This record gives sequence, C-alpha cells and structure tokens, in this order.
Amino acid sequence: MDQAQIEVRVMQSLEDIPATEWDSCACPETQDGGRPLDPFTTYRFLRALEESGSVGRGTGWQPQYLTAYLDGMMIGAAPMYIKSHSQGEYIFDHSWAHAYERAGGHYYPKLQVAVPFTPASGRRLLVRPGYEEIGQSALVQGAVQLAANNNVSSLHITFCTGAEAVAGRQMGLMHRVTQQFHWLNDGYVDFNGFLAALSSRKRKTIRKERAQAQAFGGHIHALTGNDLQPEHWDAFWRFYQDTGSRKWGSPYLTRSFFDLVHDTMADDVVLVLAERDGHAIAGALNFIGRETLFGRYWGCTEHHPCLHFELCYYQAIDWAITHGLIRVEAGAQGEHKLARGYLPTRTHSLHWVSDPGFADAVARYLEAEGAAVDEEIEILTDYGPFRKMQVEEQQ
Repeated sequence: MDQAQIEVRVMQSLEDIPATEWDSCACPETQDGGRPLDPFTTYRFLRALEESGSVGRGTGWQPQYLTAYLDGMMIGAAPMYIKSHSQGEYIFDHSWAHAYERAGGHYYPKLQVAVPFTPASGRRLLVRPGYEEIGQSALVQGAVQLAANNNVSSLHITFCTGAEAVAGRQMGLMHRVTQQFHWLNDGYVDFNGFLAALSSRKRKTIRKERAQAQAFGGHIHALTGNDLQPEHWDAFWRFYQDTGSRKWGSPYLTRSFFDLVHDTMADDVVLVLAERDGHAIAGALNFIGRETLFGRYWGCTEHHPCLHFELCYYQAIDWAITHGLIRVEAGAQGEHKLARGYLPTRTHSLHWVSDPGFADAVARYLEAEGAAVDEEIEILTDYGPFRKMQVEEQQ
C-alpha cells in the first residue's frame, strides 16, 4: 500500500473528530459489545479531560491530536499534547530536562503521546484493524516531523504496549523500560484462593491488615453504574483534593471531570468507599478494562490503620476475582505493593530527541537503566510474597 496516500492531520480539539471515527481506532474490540481493553484512550475519557478543563489552556497539556487518513478514512490516531513541563506523566525525564538546559538548550515545549495523569499501560498508536503497520508508521513519522518542523526538543510516547515498543525501535525511536507492580489472577476462585498461594507469613500479614482496616467502625462497599450518585462524587472530590494537595501541590483534575465521568462513564468505574455513620471517610476510584482493573485515585478525610491497603489493593483484588478479570494495575511506583501480591512488571515508553549528541547520551543512559530495571525485577520477584513454586509457575 502506498505510504504517500496517507494524510496526517493535527486536531486541537476532539470536537473536530467524530467519536465513532476515533473509537474505531482506539477501541475496535468493542464491536463485539464488550468493554475496551482500557477506557483511557476512548473518546469519552479523553473528551472528559478536555471538556472539564483538566487539559488545555493553562494546564501545560495542550491537545494536538494526531490523526492519519487513507482515502478519507481515519486509520490511525494518537492522543498527543504539547507539554510545557513534565508533571502528570510518571515516566520521569526531569533529569533530562535539567541536563538539556544546562547545555544551553530549551527542553520545553516537548511533544507527549500519552493519556494525561494516567500511568496505565495501553495502546498509544491507535490504529484501525488491518492497517497496523502503515498506521503506526504514519503516526510516528508524523509526530517526529511535527517536532522537527517546530524545533521541539523531543517526542515521548509513554506507557505504550510492548508490541508498540518493538515497532517504535524498528522505526528508530529509543526504548525505555521502567516498572510497576501488577496483580495477576492465577485462576483464583475467591480471595482466600489468592491467600492460599502466598507464603504463610505473608498470608497472616494480609489477614491482619484486613482485620485492622475493617475495624475503622463502618462498612466498605463498591459502587458502579447506576449505584453511583452525585453525593458519592462530592465525597470523592474531597478525598482527591486532599491527596492532590499533598502529592502535587494542586489537583490535576477539575471537579467537572468527575461529573463528566458520572454522566458518560459510570459503567466504566468502580468507586470503593469506606463509610461510617452515613458519611464517606475514604475512597478509591478504579477504571474497568476488558481484562484489567485499573486503580487510579485514592483519598481520605480520616486516617485509619491499613485502610489505604484495604481500599486500594485488597478490595481491587477481590473485585477483579469476582468479576473474572485477570489483572489489577495499581498505578505508578510503590514497592510496598510487593508484599500485598503485586509483582514487578516491565512498562514501556518510546523517545525521540532532536539533538544528535544529546540523543546519544540518552540512548546510553536507557541501555544501562534497562539492564538495572530487569535485574531489580528479577530480585524483587524472588522476594515476592508467593510460595516459591507459585513464583516459578507465574514466571
């Protein structure tokens, strides 16, 4: 197929792209009536970020949605943004920025293909089935050309899939390997089945933590779909503000984002709330994928022993087992997750740097970093909570 036939366009708002066209590339698997692999690149999620003002003017995330057309039909799309900082990305390049600017360059603005504020792995080069090779090639070439034409320092495609990482390397991009901690469902019938796979000491620890958490004096329940009410989002907004102010200085997401999620994505979320005397005191928000539960935000107005572990990790595992999901991704970082059944897992990103000398330095750094990450994953897995035979089977 002739690559010259493909037209690459940049759109500054999803308003200019029909939802059906975007989703035909972002989540074609939903044509069977099922869920998307993940909801984060769907039109409704990205549009909620844009419409709520969580991205756009004044946020440092300026949309530049990349689209590819063949004979008038959209065959590819990518959620791309002009970034004026490195916040809300979770693939950290602050040291690159400092080095680049110490050498006299301007690291910002840069281009970022990503889901803002969302360290969840998934497809970033969204292509219509049957057009994978030419669609991915057109999107990568278009993004690099856009960066070069506008004297942008760099292009970053973060939390892409392993397959996209392989394709990106073949197209000349630099591959970065990082890690997260994910829980895998090894066919467990219930939570006790999961506990049975752990070493005796870890099993006792988790049972003790769950008992401590449940002793806060109220009850815990998971809400999704029509069970979600505006007052639940009011409570969660309070929790999110508290967490955001402590971690980032100010929350990334606006209040209206959660209203839009309620209106357009209620069936895509599970909100786990701890309530006492009719009032919610803590909560954890998860998004539901086809095979994965994605833990995203947590917050509280009261602190109780182990309540964070219960709402964010154990309730997520319990819900995933009950609903037949095979994985829980609990967000970025956190070696404390290892003791709670979440094993280290490779995550991927792709990078292009305009300056050849700096690109060489970054490439050498990524090679050394990748080897260190692989070694750390091997060590941490060996120290994991599972019985030795169980770990070997999962590997």
